[in-house]
Amino acid sequence: MPPTTAVSASSSFTLLRVPSSSSTKLKPTTTYIQIPNRFFPKHPTFKMTTTTIRAAVSIEKETPETERPPTFLRESDDKESSSSSASSVRARFEKMIRDAQDSVCQAIEKTDGGGKFKEDVWSRPGGGGGISRVLQDGAIWEKAGVNVSVVYGVMPPEAYRAAKAAASDEKPGPIPFFAAGISSVLHPKNPFAPTLHFNYRYFETDAPKDTPGAPRQWWFGGGTDLTPAYIFEEDVKHFHSTQKSACDKFDPTFYPRFKKWCDDYFYIKHRGERRGLGGIFFDDLNDYDQEMLLSFATECANSVIPAYIPIIEKRKDTPFTDQHKAWQQLRRGRYVEFNLVYDRGTTFGLKTGGRIESILVSLPLTARWEYDHNPEEGSEEWKLLDACINPKEWI
Repeated sequence: MPPTTAVSASSSFTLLRVPSSSSTKLKPTTTYIQIPNRFFPKHPTFKMTTTTIRAAVSIEKETPETERPPTFLRESDDKESSSSSASSVRARFEKMIRDAQDSVCQAIEKTDGGGKFKEDVWSRPGGGGGISRVLQDGAIWEKAGVNVSVVYGVMPPEAYRAAKAAASDEKPGPIPFFAAGISSVLHPKNPFAPTLHFNYRYFETDAPKDTPGAPRQWWFGGGTDLTPAYIFEEDVKHFHSTQKSACDKFDPTFYPRFKKWCDDYFYIKHRGERRGLGGIFFDDLNDYDQEMLLSFATECANSVIPAYIPIIEKRKDTPFTDQHKAWQQLRRGRYVEFNLVYDRGTTFGLKTGGRIESILVSLPLTARWEYDHNPEEGSEEWKLLDACINPKEWI
C-alpha cells in the first residue's frame, strides 16, 4: 500500500495521497486530494502535523469537446440557484471567469498583432470542464496561456470531522465540493517587457448527504503579480497602483495585506529570493460578505488589462542585446523553479494526474541556467535581483 502524506499546516492547502476504492468502475489509482487548511483548525484533539487521512475517490478523465458549452455547471446547480444564493454564486463566478478569459485573450491578440490563441475545450461526464487557450511564438508574446475550469469532486469525510471538531463516533459521508477558476501566465519575448501571472478562484463544499442542515462552506482566492527581468520603476508603480485601486474600492487594508501575502507566497526558498516584484495574493478568503468578495474578485480580474497592457505597449519594441536576453532567460529559470517546486496549483495538478497541457501552460518556451551566476553589483540585473531578495514598497 502506498504511503499517505501527512497533513501540513505550512500552507493554505494540504495534499493528501489517497488510494482509490477497488469497488469503483474506474481504474484503481493513487491520487491526491487538495484540502484547504481551513478544514484543520487548531483544536486540542486534532494535531495537524501528525494526522494522516485516507479516503476513496474516483477521478473522471476529461472528454474533448468540439464546441464551448453555455455553462460547465451541472443542471442541478441551476435548479438550486432559485432558492440558494450560494449556488447562484457558482453561475456568476463561472460567467465572470469566462468573460475575463475572453477579454484578456482579445487584448493579447490585438496587442500582439499576429498571434492567435489555440483553444481546447474539455468536459467531465459527471459535470464540470474547462477551456484552455494558448498563444505561442507570436509577434510580442513567446507564450501566453489563459485557462478556465469548473471542477466537481468529493472531499474525504475525515476533513469534515476535523473542521467540525466532531466526536469520533460521528461518521458523515464524503463531502461534495465545487471549484472554479481562471489562471493565466503571459511571457513576452522582449526582455524589457515583464511576465504577468493572474489567478482567481472560488471554492464551495456542500453539506454531507447524511448530515442535513450542516453549513455550506465557501471561500475565494487569487491574485495578480508581475515578473520583470529589468526594473522600470514607473511600470512597477503603475502595476501596483492599479492593484491598490482595485483593493481600495472594497477595503483599504486589502492592498497592504495582500501585497505582503504575495511577497511571501512567491518566495523561492532554495534561492532566498522572490520570483518577481509581487502584486497581490489572497487565499481562503471568506470573512467578508460573499457578494462583496465576488465583486472584489471580479474587479481584480477586470484590472488585469489596464495594469499590464500599457506596460507592454511601452516596452515591446525596446532594443535589446544578447546579454539582456540571457538575463531574461535566467530569470525564466527562476520562474520554472518556483512553479515546479513550490506553486500549489502546479504541484497539485502534477500529483493528481490532471490535464498536463493545462498544468504546464505556465512554463515559458525557453529558459536558462548558468553555474554560479552572479550579476555585477550595481548593474541593472543586480538591481532586479536585489528587489527580489528585499521586497520594496512601490507606492
